[in-house]
Amino acid sequence: MVFAPGEKPGTEQDEVKLQIASKQIVQTAILRAVQQVSQERQQKEKRTNASTSLQLERGKLTKKHEKK
Repeated sequence: MVFAPGEKPGTEQDEVKLQIASKQIVQTAILRAVQQVSQERQQKEKRTNASTSLQLERGKLTKKHEKK
C-alpha cells in the first residue's frame, strides 16, 4: 500500500471499520424502512377491513328497515 504524505500506517484498518459501520447503518435504515412500510400496510388493511365491515353492517340494517 502506498501512503500519501502525512498518512499513517494503520489507516486501512480504520477505513475498513468505517466501511463496516457504514454498511451496518445502511442495513439498519433499510430494515427500519421495510418494517415501517409493512406496519403501515397492516394498519391500512385493518382500516379497510373495518370500513368494509361497517358498510356491510349498514347495508344489513338498511335492508332490515326496508323489509318492514
